[in-house]
Amino acid sequence: MAIEKVKKYFAEIGEPERVIEFEQSTATSELAAQALNCEVGRIAKTISVFVDKKPVLILMSGDMKIDNKKFKAQFNCRPHMIPVDQVETLIGHAVGGVCPFAVNDGVPIYLDASLKRFDIIYPAAGNDKSCAKFRLEELERYVKSAGWVDVAKEMLSSKSD
Repeated sequence: MAIEKVKKYFAEIGEPERVIEFEQSTATSELAAQALNCEVGRIAKTISVFVDKKPVLILMSGDMKIDNKKFKAQFNCRPHMIPVDQVETLIGHAVGGVCPFAVNDGVPIYLDASLKRFDIIYPAAGNDKSCAKFRLEELERYVKSAGWVDVAKEMLSSKSD
């Protein structure tokens, strides 16, 4: 089970209490924000995409989505989401619990600039009923990141123009 891999990862680095588990689902940014009683933007969603036919993870603020133009400028290709039925095999975590910890070897993880707006951030922790709490500088330290990118844009709000 992926959450057990994440718990083991944190135990090995001296942070065994880092994972927070819930009875209710945290499978989406909105559900996780409800469970934590926080802003959706503080939820760090992990996007699973192909770059040059290889799996890549992008951790971004839960109130953002990928900006196709920015993504293409950063990675020299259009974003292609990994099909749901391939995510667990390629990444090591099932959809709803994909996180930037204890992923399969060789999967690069990028941190999106949208996260820098917040002091406290909550990424998933390996299943659809878990998360972990980090200050931004802690997240940078614990995620084996390939670096920072800026590929997000705000999701359309419910306001009309």
